[in-house]
Amino acid sequence: MESSILLVDDEEQVLNALRRALADEPFTVCTVGGGEEALKLLASRPFKVVVCDERMPGMSGADLLSLVSTRHPEVVRIMLTGHATLEAAIQAVNSGEIYRFFSKPWNDAELILAIRLGIEKYDLEMENRRLLAMARIQARPAPVQATRLAEKEADGRYRLTEMDEAEMAELMKQCQVDEGKQGS
Repeated sequence: MESSILLVDDEEQVLNALRRALADEPFTVCTVGGGEEALKLLASRPFKVVVCDERMPGMSGADLLSLVSTRHPEVVRIMLTGHATLEAAIQAVNSGEIYRFFSKPWNDAELILAIRLGIEKYDLEMENRRLLAMARIQARPAPVQATRLAEKEADGRYRLTEMDEAEMAELMKQCQVDEGKQGS
């Protein structure tokens, strides 16, 4: 997956400044002017990082990032604000599980580093999820092997001579055989 980031701010000059700061970076940058637009875009395509302003009309940045946290928990969330208060920062971090919090005006180098690290965090978490899923699949118990097979019958079937009904039922269950369909 390409490294796409979403910038959300209601001020076009801020979006332009962010685009300029990120122009030489090797990721795709998309911009929107508000929370509703951001949610629609996030629903239609994947992003690794969302950078958003705190104070926007309609939906605050904290509310947006809280929804992103719920709907797209894998996305790394960064907040920008020109009105940094300790209370706003605490609310944003607690409700939206914010990765980083920056005050405006931001330092371009610090913001770029935070985005790069956010992308790295995203990639590592996705790889961890993939490996965990593989480990779960590999950890599933293998079906019981029918080791007590007798001779092959003339019609090509094997006769199981040493299994009682309970053992046979357990084997069929482990092999996910539907008893109503046996013999077909």
